[in-house]
This record gives sequence, C-alpha cells and structure tokens, in this order.
Amino acid sequence: MDFTDVSLTALRVFRAVAEQGTFTAAAATLGYTQSAVSRQIAAIERAAGAELLERRRDGVRLTAAGHLVMRRATVVLDEIDAAARELSGLPGQAGTVRLGWFPSAGAVLVPRVLTALRRTDPCLDVVGREGSTPALVRALRAGSLDLALLASAPPFRPPDAESPPLELRTLTERALRLAVPATHPLARGDFVDVADLRGQRWITGSTSGADGLMGVWPGLDERPDIAHTARDWLAKLHLVAAGCGLTTVPDSLAPAAPPGVRILPVRGGPQEQRRLLLARLPHPPTETVTRVATALRAAALDLDTPERAQPSV
Repeated sequence: MDFTDVSLTALRVFRAVAEQGTFTAAAATLGYTQSAVSRQIAAIERAAGAELLERRRDGVRLTAAGHLVMRRATVVLDEIDAAARELSGLPGQAGTVRLGWFPSAGAVLVPRVLTALRRTDPCLDVVGREGSTPALVRALRAGSLDLALLASAPPFRPPDAESPPLELRTLTERALRLAVPATHPLARGDFVDVADLRGQRWITGSTSGADGLMGVWPGLDERPDIAHTARDWLAKLHLVAAGCGLTTVPDSLAPAAPPGVRILPVRGGPQEQRRLLLARLPHPPTETVTRVATALRAAALDLDTPERAQPSV
C-alpha cells in the first residue's frame, strides 16, 4: 500500500490517538471500537513502512516518523475541515486559530475572549475544544492546536518533559477558593478558617487516579468524606447550591457561580495558588495566533481584579 492511498479516516484516527494518548481514549472520543482504531493505525503504519507510535505502558508517544506524519496530517485535515465549512455556506475566513482549554476556563474566560474577538476580528475563526491538561499538551505537540490554556498547581512544574520545552506564559496566579452553600454556617463570614474544614462533606471531580482529591481542600489531615463526584464544573456548583457539600474552585469561576453559592477565601494555612498558563510550541507564532493570544491576556487581566462582587444568593 502506497502512503498516498491513506484514507482520511485513518488520518483522523491517527490524530485522535496521538492527542488522547491511548487507543482506548481515542476510540471513546471517535465513537469507534478499540479494534477499529487498532486496524486503522495498523493500516497507516503499513503504508508508512514505519512505526508511527511508540507503545508504552502509560499509553503511546509519537516516533520521529509519527511527528512527520502528524504535521502533514494536521494540514490535510484542517484544509478538509475548512472546505467543509465553506461548502456549508460559511464565509471565507481571514485566518483560523485552534484553541484548547481546560474545563473551568471555558466557563468564563473563553466566552469573554470569543465575544471580544467577534467585535475586533470578525473575520478571524477560532476553533476550540475542551480537554484535560495532558490531552491539550499532547495536541500542542501533535500540531493540532495552536494555543492552549492550561491549569497549573504547586510546585508549578512544566506540563511535560518533552523537548523542546513549550513556550509558557502565566496569565494569572490567584489563590484557590472554596464554594460553600449560602445556607451553610461557613457562609456567614467573609472567609473560611482552614480548621473549620474538618468533618465537612466534599464534591469532587474524580475519585481515582492522580486527580482523586480534586475538589477537596489540599492538605486536609483527615480522610475526606466525599458526598458526590461530578466532572462538570457547573454540576458541582449546583450541587453546592443544593447544600450537598463543599468544593474547591479557581478564583476565575466566581462570576459563574449560580445563586445559592458563596465563593470564599480560606485562611489559617498556606495559600493554595493556581496559575493559568497560555502554552504554544516554541516557534514564531502567526499574526492570527498573536491576536488571539493578546485577546486572552487582556481578558485574563480584566478578570484578575483584587475583589469581585459575590453573585446573588
């Protein structure tokens, strides 16, 4: 099989595996069976005459040949997607920027940026996707994202150990906050003492793996009582509003808190800082990427005020 005969389906599957990091995750994203994904990868590797993916215990990584194919595949797939948009009646765009973000950034920051860009750059097309920080980093490395908003917690290590290092810019650094039901005794003051967090019930984002305590205040000296698990930030905040427990939130989510929730600082222990990072590959950005990056920095600065009004309760 000649590589020029590789199907678009195989290219899309290959890109999904490279971005998701495992065959299983790619299959779930595409709605395919894992065996179908494996067949497509086998076909594209036969056509390439080389291994494109290094199989490891913790997933897959692109080989040198894989990086080459990924760069070209991204161009081909982006052009096909652009053609599909034009054929569906959308006007031609002055430029397209592919932006990724972690879930909570999509609640407040990203909508503000896209609204601003529609006013200032109406011909600029921002194609976006939400993902975990590891998935977004893989997508940057694979060349299928131009920019990514990443979350970072102490000790603020680089998001991966690949070379060359990603270009990282800190947009904000603010303290982690606590979401409390407005009817909870802890909501009566302007802050929560860390000692009062003992014995509370928690709403977390996951109960397994590295994110097992996501949503629980870091450093608690007891086994947390996890009442509910929800991946979606809005779902977690509505569970808080219903009085089902407490959860941690980045400060930037305060404007998105629903009625019945107070977002409060925690005192009495080390401040738990969180950074919002803007990441890209270390090569000169295009003009359109620069314009989107500038809009992201401006919106982050606008949100990064010392105090914001609490939402109504």
